Amino acid sequence: METAFLSVTELGAGYRNGSFTPSDVVEQALARQAKLEPALNAFANLMADEVRAHAKQATVELAEGRDLGPMHGIPIAVKDLIEVAGMPTGYGSKVHAPRMATQDATLVARLRAAGAVIFGKTNLLEYAYGIAHPDIGQTNNPHDPSRTAGGSSGGSAAAVAAGIVPLAIGTDTGGSIRIPAAYCGIVGMKPTFGLVPLEGVFPLSWSLDHAGPLARSVQDAAIALACLVDKPMLTEQQPPLRIGLIIGQFSQTPIGKPATDLVQACLRRLQSQGATLVDLDCPGLDRANATLMTVLGPEAALIHAPLMALNPAGYAPGTRAQIESGGTTLATDYIAARRFQAELSCRVEGLFAKVDVLIAPSVPFVAPHEDPVIVDDQDSEMLSSGFANVTGHPSLSLPCGAIDGLPVGLQLTGALGQDQRLLSIAAQIAGVLDV
Repeated sequence: METAFLSVTELGAGYRNGSFTPSDVVEQALARQAKLEPALNAFANLMADEVRAHAKQATVELAEGRDLGPMHGIPIAVKDLIEVAGMPTGYGSKVHAPRMATQDATLVARLRAAGAVIFGKTNLLEYAYGIAHPDIGQTNNPHDPSRTAGGSSGGSAAAVAAGIVPLAIGTDTGGSIRIPAAYCGIVGMKPTFGLVPLEGVFPLSWSLDHAGPLARSVQDAAIALACLVDKPMLTEQQPPLRIGLIIGQFSQTPIGKPATDLVQACLRRLQSQGATLVDLDCPGLDRANATLMTVLGPEAALIHAPLMALNPAGYAPGTRAQIESGGTTLATDYIAARRFQAELSCRVEGLFAKVDVLIAPSVPFVAPHEDPVIVDDQDSEMLSSGFANVTGHPSLSLPCGAIDGLPVGLQLTGALGQDQRLLSIAAQIAGVLDV
């Protein structure tokens, strides 16, 4: 039986009714990965013998009645800046050779404890900082390999969208889960800041970093997130939704019109099913991405100072320039940005007294041929996504259609700490939009 595009629930049902085993699924995944690589360039490392051994262990455990839950035997890929014991971590860089991890990151340990099969490490932009190292290259989009899968978690998104694995883990500092999810037509969720533990995840910015799941459905994302945070994330039916429209603040660019028009059509469909649309204004939201860069720059410069001293020539020139630029930020500017970060978080949280969810296009355009340079202006791919990193609010990208065969994402942002409710709202919207 072909298992490439089955959901986590469908895979689990097949394991338990004897239709196939985790070993069967992993063999199909390895074959599909071999067929699609290197055209996608989605994987940095794949240790097939270890993957087979872990799948065999899950197969035996399930056959003997040792059932660890919905993630048992499910293959999952992990971004290559997250430590996985026994696998090398390369960070998408040539600053030094990949280093063998001696222990799992906390989130990986939780996946293993739930019986998940760590399938491999996925490609990324160098140290998740917006540039593909020229010796490694960008990850390409399964919908059109001449285009990027996005960054920085592009390998994770492509692996899921291509049907190699049902789930992957990425990180998100300015949209790096949601942007590739939008480009690849899948679900990608950035949880509330601090909800998913980051021990064993190489940082880009302590004040902005998040880790979260990429999946082909909201339900699968909820199952993965429940494992990562060690608490239930069941989706539940919601009352008629009050949808906060922040599109106007994120679409004032000609390049964004086709994506915005598609999102508007989705909103009309939701309204026809009982949703209330509420136009919102949030003073200062237009400063979010500039604030993000003022916080990210110096934090990244400090994080990378030892590596810059070790081998600056090992970085891609663009990455090195970004790191060096961050070192020139004035301390007063950084402190002011951190203060505004707290103020903006309170302002955005206040919007949820009027609405249940905020909606905007995930990205103002479909996947380009190359990863865009990080900017904070109206043509930025993180035009909509960056504010939720600044404020810490949970935010996800949901596929909502396509333009000339290329996916478009609908970004949903929820109240702080209301990740389960955001997933429930997303599931409800996905049902209406039939995605």
